[in-house]
Amino acid sequence: MKIRAGIAAAAVLASAVLVLAGCATSPATPAPSPVPTDAPQTTEPQPDDIDAAWLDNGRMIAVITWGSSSVDCTPQAADVTADGQNVTVTMAEFDETLACTADFTARATPVALPAGVDPTKEITVTVAIGDQKLDTDLDGAKGVTGVPGEPTDYLPSAGWFDDNGLVLLTWGSSTCRPVVQDFAETADALTVTFAASEAPCTFDMVPRATVLQATNDDITTLTLVGDNLDGTVTILGD
Repeated sequence: MKIRAGIAAAAVLASAVLVLAGCATSPATPAPSPVPTDAPQTTEPQPDDIDAAWLDNGRMIAVITWGSSSVDCTPQAADVTADGQNVTVTMAEFDETLACTADFTARATPVALPAGVDPTKEITVTVAIGDQKLDTDLDGAKGVTGVPGEPTDYLPSAGWFDDNGLVLLTWGSSTCRPVVQDFAETADALTVTFAASEAPCTFDMVPRATVLQATNDDITTLTLVGDNLDGTVTILGD
């Protein structure tokens, strides 16, 4: 699966529910193209590309943009609609008062798909921000059984994007996000280990996306270790 298109920002749709979530800490997101600087910036970095990946058994996608790794500077979605297999994500205006780090990294923002979208077939994602509208295509996901518009099962999931990019979706507190301690790759296996944390967490539950970078996108499973996330997930796409 190879998906490329230009964009200025991307979207996130994260619905919180009042249940007790497992505690972790802030996510570690690898920076494939760091921009050295000692000063923070107050405007959202302008990414060159947009990518997408399937998540949540076909009920969600991740929209990948490039820019500051600061969590508060992640693009936000104001609205998500669908007309058949055409999905439109309308972006909220970026808050120019935020101080964002000046690194340049891949950020994944989970977006719940509206009812009526068939995740087994190709979709076109249109991102609308201001006067701009940019499109990217995402091939249908094989073997998914989730139905967009229906509730999630709150299980971890993962999907490939671009050349060897990988998005892992976990669910939990919005203030306690997973921290990657180690990411190991062999010829036929990927394992991500999370740092343990006993920090106090808020009692909401939201989708948390972590971006990883592998060298072999033919691998179909990802093993999770530590921080109460132990298990194995199938990697969708590619």
